[in-house]
Amino acid sequence: METDEVLVTRDGPIVTLTFNRPEARNALTWNMYERLYQTCEEVDGDDSVRVLVLRGAGGQAFVAGTDIAQFRTFETAEDGLRYERDGERRLGRLERVRKPVIAQIEGYAVGGGFGIAAVSDLRIATPDARFGVPIARTLGNCLSMEAYSRFMDLFGPSRLKDLIFRARLLTAEEAHAAGFVHEIVSADAIEARVRALAAELASHAPITLWVTKEAIRRIQEQRRLGGGEDLIAATYTSADFREGVRAFLEKRPPRWTGR
Repeated sequence: METDEVLVTRDGPIVTLTFNRPEARNALTWNMYERLYQTCEEVDGDDSVRVLVLRGAGGQAFVAGTDIAQFRTFETAEDGLRYERDGERRLGRLERVRKPVIAQIEGYAVGGGFGIAAVSDLRIATPDARFGVPIARTLGNCLSMEAYSRFMDLFGPSRLKDLIFRARLLTAEEAHAAGFVHEIVSADAIEARVRALAAELASHAPITLWVTKEAIRRIQEQRRLGGGEDLIAATYTSADFREGVRAFLEKRPPRWTGR
């Protein structure tokens, strides 16, 4: 599944996947999500690959969420449930990649992009990077229970409520202070820094890295809450969600009714 919307390149033991829709701030289409999943399969199927790097084209965004136009077809509870199940399948696959995953974050990492960054192992960001899930201001949708659990592991319940309730975006400095971002690097230096970090990881014992990564994932998974289908169904069948999608595409503020 090759597409110009996703570019996959290799330099020795390092594979780089570039989300390549800079005109749309690299918002993800279904095909882009699937190419990410396929790349995870390819990386795990090749023992000579030691590191996976994820980045966005254009320097303005890592990934600015899912392409909202795709939500226009949502009509039933099953549409929302399928979207969240598919999203968790993809994020779960990225989380289980046996090699270290580095997210090179320039600009916006919001919505689905925030989720992709969250399941990466190391996050290197530029000073203008922004992070969050502003769904209370934009679409009026929700996250999967696994995604809520994942973000709670990383930020804690208090900070997560502040982030989602206020629909605000964390600055790179705030994300670094929270322990989410590992390093902040200038835009003109980030590519070289990520390359050097990837080369460092590629030189280390691959089994040690995999076992450590998998052990941490399993510990977190034991605490992770699944289910929540009733909450997801209520959200995606609401009039507010349909209004949020229309308002976003019409570039106007949504008119929430709580229904």
